[in-house]
Amino acid sequence: MRLLTHNMLSSNIKGVTNGFPLRIEVEKVVEKQVEINHDFLRNIFPKIDWKAFSDASRVMGYAELPEEAPEPSVLESDLEFLRRFHHALLELHLEEGALVCPETGRKFSVNKGIPNMLLHEDEV
Repeated sequence: MRLLTHNMLSSNIKGVTNGFPLRIEVEKVVEKQVEINHDFLRNIFPKIDWKAFSDASRVMGYAELPEEAPEPSVLESDLEFLRRFHHALLELHLEEGALVCPETGRKFSVNKGIPNMLLHEDEV
């Protein structure tokens, strides 16, 4: 599971009002090379919740991103930042582990890079 996916997921358990961001529990992280697409990165940047993204990258062992969201203009001028953003967003994969609801503590397993977000009957 890429951090791009993580940044879009939340817990939809009945009654949960604060289901984002899901906390990551890491068992295995893999890096998969992906060709960089500058236009995609510039377009997705405003949609990313930076604090959740930055915290998640640190949990996955990558501490090369600033804690505070940079100005969007950095995407035009700083190719090194763009490379680090790309790496964290698209090349780091949570292969095995869990996503944990911040409100209930319910764990959603991640196996072979696929998060299982199915709810139990009593959670719907």
